[in-house]
Amino acid sequence: MHLGNETSGNAVMFGRLLRHFRERAGLSQEALGTRIRFSKSQVAMVERGNRPPRGGFVERADDAVGAQGALMAAGEKVTGSYLADWFEDFANRERRAAARHEYETHVVPGLLQTEAYARTVLQGGYPPVGDDVVEGRVADRLARQSLITRRETAALSFVLELTALARPIGGRAVHREQLAHILDVSQLRHVTLQVMSPHRETHAALSGPFVLLETKEQRRLAYVEAQGHYLLTDDELTVAALFGKYGILRAQALSPEESRVEIEKLAR
Repeated sequence: MHLGNETSGNAVMFGRLLRHFRERAGLSQEALGTRIRFSKSQVAMVERGNRPPRGGFVERADDAVGAQGALMAAGEKVTGSYLADWFEDFANRERRAAARHEYETHVVPGLLQTEAYARTVLQGGYPPVGDDVVEGRVADRLARQSLITRRETAALSFVLELTALARPIGGRAVHREQLAHILDVSQLRHVTLQVMSPHRETHAALSGPFVLLETKEQRRLAYVEAQGHYLLTDDELTVAALFGKYGILRAQALSPEESRVEIEKLAR
């Protein structure tokens, strides 16, 4: 979804204001990115107006550059998203989730992707899209990862097929960086990451990947996506079946400790 003209103009103005305060504070783009936990390229894209600031960017940047609320005020006018319309509802619910669980079969989940890995995945989509859309989608995907680092901790778990981790998307260097990032995230106390052994003859989720969400109010939802078609549901029978399936899946997968060993082998 492209940004509208008004939103795009506001994004450019916000970017200029951010650059002014950053330079006044004597910070490089890389230094600011380090302080606010965003990459240098993300800071650069915001300053150019190529992407709206998301995922806590505005609040952290305002504090880091001493803008005294000026960036917060300007950021209120910057809206827009490159997320697909059919994905927006799920992303909004995911952002507020108290717990999130995912089984993935063919690619590293978006929440765990590095910037380079995500860019490679999104560049390969069909039909092709322009570079601005790719960069916008990369930024939105990385912004979703605030769920991992937010102050109000969410319980996160992943069961991944080893084949998804073994595919060298982006080439050797990108693949190595991606595996190192996964190992880092798996060390967080609120994250449980398990690998399904490729030698296991069968398991409970051969029908495909899915995501499970739990809200603060203990409402449970399930999300399933395939080739641009999706289902986000709170139907009790469907959700209960998938939660039950996920429980069995975790028991069938390698332990977190065994999984780290397998990922470290791939990294080497």
